[in-house]
Amino acid sequence: MAAISFLGDLLQSISDRGRGLIAFGRDDPAKASVAEVVKLAEDLISRRGEASGVALARIILDRYDSFSRPDRHEFLRRIALDFGADHAAVEGAIAAYETAPSRAALGRLHEAAEPRSQELIRRLNLARDGTIALVRMREDLFSLREAARKADKPDPALAEAVDSLDSDFEHLFASWFNRGFLVLRRIDWTTPAHILEKIIRYEAVHAISGWDDLRRRIEPPDRRCFAFFHPALLDEPLIFVEVALTTGIAAAIAPILAHERQHTATREATTAIFYSISNCQKGLAGITFGNFLIKQVVEDLCREMPALKTFVTLSPVPTFRTWLDRERRSDAPQGLTREDVETLRALDQPDWHADKAKADAVRKALLPAAAYYFLRAKTPRGKPVDPVARFHLGNGARLERLNFLGDVSPKGLSQGYGLMVNYLYDLAAIEKNHETYANLGTVSASLTVNRELRQNLPPARAVALAEA
Repeated sequence: MAAISFLGDLLQSISDRGRGLIAFGRDDPAKASVAEVVKLAEDLISRRGEASGVALARIILDRYDSFSRPDRHEFLRRIALDFGADHAAVEGAIAAYETAPSRAALGRLHEAAEPRSQELIRRLNLARDGTIALVRMREDLFSLREAARKADKPDPALAEAVDSLDSDFEHLFASWFNRGFLVLRRIDWTTPAHILEKIIRYEAVHAISGWDDLRRRIEPPDRRCFAFFHPALLDEPLIFVEVALTTGIAAAIAPILAHERQHTATREATTAIFYSISNCQKGLAGITFGNFLIKQVVEDLCREMPALKTFVTLSPVPTFRTWLDRERRSDAPQGLTREDVETLRALDQPDWHADKAKADAVRKALLPAAAYYFLRAKTPRGKPVDPVARFHLGNGARLERLNFLGDVSPKGLSQGYGLMVNYLYDLAAIEKNHETYANLGTVSASLTVNRELRQNLPPARAVALAEA
């Protein structure tokens, strides 16, 4: 940490000295317009001096940070449209390669084809705290893309340029945030308060109601929380996982989050339940952290507590209700018989889950539908419909159990009619499961889940649910 702080101070010193090397065309760059900041960006990628470049990058980021949302969108629009590759240079490099193919010529073609926006992002990253500023900038790019899609007259050229700029961010972030740079830290009650506040704010699966709730999740000896950090974002967790140490696989979230519960002695724990995984930085969407996080935490827990034998999740099913409601309304429902459709009308009644008779009837129709949802329903790309399933199955986990009414909170009912599932991380089978899923699209599932699937159902059809 001291070394990182030293480097930060050094960058700041370079930036301060570099400001004296920059000649501005106006009196106060802190009041520069969007057009003037775009010109500063042009100047940045044309400079060779490191000191002046660091200073200019910081000036651009500071001014960008002061912009209103419309001005930020305008800046990003200009960068997306105007900072592409030099097409004449690309054509010349292609001609040179065709005339005399060589590795060097191919390298020059690669260099010519790179959008100028990539070099701009690299140079902006030179500024102190530039990395987190760029992560936030990509969040603004997401909102620009959403606004462009909802415009009365969508602009195809802008849409293509914004997607290309986003690819530039993702390409560079994938290198800057690769596993080799990530640091795993345990989050406990001794963690600095400003980081704990962010854990409360970033929790995306089961909301943390306040400090007392957070303490119940991280202080007891049978609870763990781990997060990945990056040297450039020391106080900003990238992703974190909450773990319950138990004596068996849990089927519902309420007992885990209960205010009053019986603690499990660490020496008695045989099972680690990953019950919440939260990505913290929206601007890092598409950058893979979760698979490394789970595997690293499993390794650390195994070293700390050799008695742990079972590693399993208790996961939400975020798109199940959307899928099921679609099939219930369909003229040719997938995964459902006509009797199932009729039985599931009870789902439209308030508090159906609190009525034992209704809940028992729904269970008999809903679990076979859920088995179909996981084992047969596919996106147009041939992947499982559920995004959480894609994540864990891609990591090599096995779909172990379907838990009816595992989460009866308002959020759990609205997402998946209360359904939760367990994904089992069998250390001996992870690689095999991953390979069969990646190469064949095979969903690894227990016999218990497979037995829920109804026989003689029509072939599955692709459904257009988001794959993000």
